[in-house]
Amino acid sequence: MDAAGSSSPPAPLRIVIVPWLAFGHLLPYLELAERLASRGHRVSYVSTPRNLARLPLPLRSDVDLVALPLPRVEGLPDGAESTNDVPDDKRELHWKAFDGLAAPFAEFLAAACADEATRPHWIVADSFHHWAAASAAEHGVPLAMLLPTAAMIAAVPRPPPSPESAAYSFELQAAAAARAVPRFEREGMALVFANDGASSGMSSRQRIVLTAQGCTVAAIRSCVEWEPESFSLVAPLLGKPVVALGLLPPPPDGARLAAAANREHATVRWLDAQPPGSVLYVALGSEVPLRADQVHELALGLELAGTRFLWALRKPSGAAADGDMLPPGFQDRNDGHGLVTTGWVPQVSVLAHAAVGGFLTHCGRNSLIEGLLFGHPLVMLPIFGDQGPNARQMEAKNVGLQVARDEEDGSFDRHGVASAVRAVMLEEESRRGFVAGAARMQEVVADAERHERYIDDFVEHLRSISYTDATST
Repeated sequence: MDAAGSSSPPAPLRIVIVPWLAFGHLLPYLELAERLASRGHRVSYVSTPRNLARLPLPLRSDVDLVALPLPRVEGLPDGAESTNDVPDDKRELHWKAFDGLAAPFAEFLAAACADEATRPHWIVADSFHHWAAASAAEHGVPLAMLLPTAAMIAAVPRPPPSPESAAYSFELQAAAAARAVPRFEREGMALVFANDGASSGMSSRQRIVLTAQGCTVAAIRSCVEWEPESFSLVAPLLGKPVVALGLLPPPPDGARLAAAANREHATVRWLDAQPPGSVLYVALGSEVPLRADQVHELALGLELAGTRFLWALRKPSGAAADGDMLPPGFQDRNDGHGLVTTGWVPQVSVLAHAAVGGFLTHCGRNSLIEGLLFGHPLVMLPIFGDQGPNARQMEAKNVGLQVARDEEDGSFDRHGVASAVRAVMLEEESRRGFVAGAARMQEVVADAERHERYIDDFVEHLRSISYTDATST
């Protein structure tokens, strides 16, 4: 490049993306990989063989899928590569297997770095990937750590702020956010962070701390428009620069194609026969199922509320293999009024359907983004992880209403379910407000140009840190 500059585009980046072994991470970061590849960058997407085989097709040919074998751990079921495959009592064994990916990843990175033509410019890895950070440091490759939502980071238990801290005012705001966390959620979160390393010898908190220490920058699937009250807290609390990725919503064309492709699915055909805006779609994810008694209370609450519903039901935790998951007579009493399915549901196609008027959700990020892409008000029943902070955030924006819970143990009953469902779906005045709140968030989620700009800004940030001689490579 001469002193006067050049109009030729900079050379592409080579980026390795290593998501956590859960489909709530695998899918959005596959979307990130494809958006980066669409800009001409060379992307290697790293996971285990079975997880890669289950990714939706077709994929861009310029995303290189790298399969690392998940080490065999005694007691972990064969093929249990994603968290969705792992029974609750085997979670610690899955962590042990995950930590065993350190050696195959180190071999992959050493081979890639042996040739300047394949040497990565960046590694982008989830916050549990301490071994990716260690390998990156060994080879001098900068690492961007993927973060959960800003609301989650603010809610994580931490020691009281010290007035001597350089980020004291931000810590005070985060401490206030943490105090808003219900006791059952706060204690559950602290227990998970402290005690999930018995089999592997390392807790989640230790993994996150090591990854954060080794990263150059943090990348967050969020943006200031989505969570302005929390986003500014993250960089001071982490002590690292934070770059927004945007929300990585499904492309509008993809949503339309999915809806067309699933026109003959049984759930979509059932929705075709329902009045516009009349159905509450109920889906609480597949990672952490409700207990059998909670499923019964939810079912009876839906029945009490009196709204039409489509329920994508997962087998309850602790339920007998041949047991009835629903209360006696529930299916007969709600025949024609509600549909319960235990099979796969084309969620984006369902949410795009004109008959759907609301979404009862656990508030996982993917579900929130998909629901609000279509402007649906929410009934919120968070279960685990970032779902509680996400729900409080959406409730504060008047997007919907949480089901009432016991502050101590997190329990809920049919009356709390019915009350929240009626307020969101049936009571005209409250519903009007929630629909308006959802429409405001829909403007953020559905703004495709905004989210493309965030990806462009992310790329430029990566270039500015480590790739100053792009045109000479």
